[in-house]
Amino acid sequence: MRFLPTALPGVFVIEPEPKADDRGLFARTYCATEFASHGLCTNWMQCNVSFNTRVGTLRGMHWQAAPHEEVKLVRCTAGAAFDVVVDARPESPTYRKWVAVEITAENRRAVYIPGGFAHGFQTLAAGAELFYQMSAVYVPEAARGARWDDPALGIAWPACEARVIAARDLSFLDLPT
Repeated sequence: MRFLPTALPGVFVIEPEPKADDRGLFARTYCATEFASHGLCTNWMQCNVSFNTRVGTLRGMHWQAAPHEEVKLVRCTAGAAFDVVVDARPESPTYRKWVAVEITAENRRAVYIPGGFAHGFQTLAAGAELFYQMSAVYVPEAARGARWDDPALGIAWPACEARVIAARDLSFLDLPT
């Protein structure tokens, strides 16, 4: 696996190194030893799947507050998504900065998201499915969110015919300045 750092410290794009032959390919997508050697979480408490029927489905921006922060390892197992991570830690020098990565079933990339970072995505294909490994169990009282189109963040979401966004996600406020 290749661990590619991003502009946000602690956020990585993880690319498998497939071995191909006439049968197809084989690639490791997780190894506790390799993750630990990069100082990353190796203790996954919960796994989730997000299946999205329509192109332009936007979910986010979500995180859990202390002491229930969760590390996420997110990959796209079907279709494609524009995956976004925002630093939601007010004390951080990269607070309110964001990175985006296209993750697809074809490129098999994963995004490693530390606790305290907001996460969201927009589907680029119908039938997009994202698989999440989580370091903590979901605690509803710790759930937080920020507005997906906060003008101060300026996230460059891909253009689409129509976005599908849940009422809850539309109700979030901007990240405080």
